[in-house]
Amino acid sequence: MPRIDDLPHHYPAPTQPDTQWLERMYNNLMRVPDHGDYFARWTAQSAQVRASLPGTLDVAYGEAPRERLDAFAAPRRRAPLVVFVHGGYWKAMDKSQHSFIAGALHDMGAAAVLPNYTLCPQTSIPQITLQVARAVAWAWRHADALNADARRLTVIGHSAGGQLAAMMLACAWDVLDPGLPPRVVRGAMGLSGLYDLQPLMHTPSLQERLRLTPDQVRRASPARLPAPTHGRLLAVVGGAESGEYLRLNRLIQQAWGRQRVPQAVALPGLNHFSIVDALATPGHRLNRMLRELIR
Repeated sequence: MPRIDDLPHHYPAPTQPDTQWLERMYNNLMRVPDHGDYFARWTAQSAQVRASLPGTLDVAYGEAPRERLDAFAAPRRRAPLVVFVHGGYWKAMDKSQHSFIAGALHDMGAAAVLPNYTLCPQTSIPQITLQVARAVAWAWRHADALNADARRLTVIGHSAGGQLAAMMLACAWDVLDPGLPPRVVRGAMGLSGLYDLQPLMHTPSLQERLRLTPDQVRRASPARLPAPTHGRLLAVVGGAESGEYLRLNRLIQQAWGRQRVPQAVALPGLNHFSIVDALATPGHRLNRMLRELIR
């Protein structure tokens, strides 16, 4: 299996970063001018789900103020258990904007857990990764109360959440907590995942808040880590996204191999935000992929 340093990189070398090009590649708000419409619709739909779907909100899974999660039980026993991790470049967004995903999962017969985490620059991406691991551990421990089977735990993440979802497959759970089994997460799905953080360190509008260091890039980039020993990651990106997002989606499969990343798919016509809508839309190919993954 090739090492990350052996794989092709198409962004400028760190010694001479083309910051304007990087901004065009990674500024999704600029690339999708109507992004506000997506956020408003997600917020409204999520409020409806929380009003109609029984759930336990703002449960503490750690000591930090944003270490809180929302949990929605499955309609039947021994159901799949899904943790959905929101995006926002580790510096924005909130679980409350994504309850509509819990509604879609409930329709599939699954339990859903949606965590928040401390945002940059109040903390670092490696620390956020540990927070999400604690949230996943909470979901595993409380699976029975959610009508779910802890052995059927899947993590899904969008954008920054895609990095976090992939990192959950690579987590040494019994090292994190001796009370956990070595294999907590059965599978993961990354939507527009950021699997190599090095370009972000040279993107001014992101680095201002992320404050990445080379060591953090090394420790928190899934594509720079050894492939997990178990489980599988489905890597999905919108075909209308930037060349860098398309590259990163291929990169994780190159780095981890097809045994761990059997699919690295670009779905035509989807942008960085409509891909989340597609996940929750019955009949869409991405929705079918999700059903197959958690089945």
